[in-house]
Amino acid sequence: MCRHDPQCPPAEAPDREAARTLFEAPVQGWSLLCNGVISFEDTGEVLPSGEIIPPHRPSAHGARKAAAA
Repeated sequence: MCRHDPQCPPAEAPDREAARTLFEAPVQGWSLLCNGVISFEDTGEVLPSGEIIPPHRPSAHGARKAAAA
């Protein structure tokens, strides 16, 4: 799905939250990441495969990305 260089981590990777944001819906509390993951503000996620990842503590890289925003 990624069309830039360097490519974002794939949806199955542990650091998937580090992918670039393609679309944000802050009022609704979700974002679409470049790797196809839908990320919710409560840290839950839906992967492109349909797998649901329950809310969790974000990775250190994802936390730095959020702090920079």
